[in-house]
Amino acid sequence: MGICDQRVVIVTGAGGGLGAAHARVLASEGASVLVNDINTDAAQAVVDDIISAGGRAVVNDSDITHYESSGMAVAQAIETFGDLTGVVNNAGNNRDRMFASLSEADWDQVIAVHLKGHFCIASHAVQYWRHQSKLGNAVSGRIVNTTSGAGLQGSIGQSNYAAAKAGIAALTLNQAAELGRYGITANAICPVARTGMTTAVPAMAERMAIPEDGSFDHFAPENVSSVVTWLCSEASSRVTGQVIEAEGGRIAIADGWRSTRGVDKGARWAPADVGDALDEAMSTAVPPQQVWGS
Repeated sequence: MGICDQRVVIVTGAGGGLGAAHARVLASEGASVLVNDINTDAAQAVVDDIISAGGRAVVNDSDITHYESSGMAVAQAIETFGDLTGVVNNAGNNRDRMFASLSEADWDQVIAVHLKGHFCIASHAVQYWRHQSKLGNAVSGRIVNTTSGAGLQGSIGQSNYAAAKAGIAALTLNQAAELGRYGITANAICPVARTGMTTAVPAMAERMAIPEDGSFDHFAPENVSSVVTWLCSEASSRVTGQVIEAEGGRIAIADGWRSTRGVDKGARWAPADVGDALDEAMSTAVPPQQVWGS
């Protein structure tokens, strides 16, 4: 028996990296998994691993940036496994450039995969769950989004990626506020793990290497997958609207934007006086975390 017995979960970008780890851990805890990836050979390898371990999984090659194609993934999950209870939005890409060198294509490709990709499949899933709720059926829907430290505090050379990931964090808060009435939770993870994207930089690859002495593998993606799997389970119904940092054995809550005490004149500020007011307001505010790479 696992914590995700009788659960049906779609994992996007599950042909490798974090997505593949999420799919395998979910399946090991009893979930039936739709392994979504445009690289069908990679997705099939993950499915084969799951099935050989006694789990249930199928390949899906829907384009998550295309609304109609994303709907086919939801339909396939329901047709194959009889239900859908979770969506893990994991798929991502990078087109890193300094802002002054960022092209429109660099911007559009990253926003499409990350931000629009998070919308498309979740939209179809929510329509299914809302319909079930209106029929009087119990709903236990789970949306697990993927943000990043780049989105929470910025990252030099990643304006497109940071903007998309910041949008995902805000989207998660809205989903949680709007969808609870239907029995749906929405949370985001902020993962730090060894993947093809994170180890593309030689310094990061060295830092995240598997320990040769057999000690705890701090950067193993499965460490993050444990959090994702719990969020997809029935047990997580009390948790929604959270951005959860997961790295190694550490789990923490990312604390979002909050209004400060500020300065209130009770009347219009003259333009020339705004600078002094801002200096006073900033002097009492908690400094934000530093932008990555600065």
